[in-house]
Amino acid sequence: MNHAIRRTAAPILAAMLVIALVAATQAQGALRHFDGVVLSKNSDAKIFRIRTQGGSRMKFRVNGTTVFERVPGGFSGLMPGLHVQVNAKRTNNGWVARKVEKGGGGGHDGAGHH
Repeated sequence: MNHAIRRTAAPILAAMLVIALVAATQAQGALRHFDGVVLSKNSDAKIFRIRTQGGSRMKFRVNGTTVFERVPGGFSGLMPGLHVQVNAKRTNNGWVARKVEKGGGGGHDGAGHH
């Protein structure tokens, strides 16, 4: 009987490991919300940096799927001092902004939004 339990436990443990790895990958791809003030941008690299309300400095990349709301000119309208709300996805190459919206400076800085 003990031998039979071992034979059934191995596939079950392997399945549990696969489920855990898939869950971890999906958590990494979840969107997070950040509120902050634009510090700088690099137009050539399509990167901008913000300081969150919590004091963290964050760097975001933008691409063709990034949506800009209430930011006249889109990426070119990002200027130092502008309050923004950013919804971003973490990738192997850092944070990619999915949505950037002009904000009023209130809200969250991403803490606890995993």
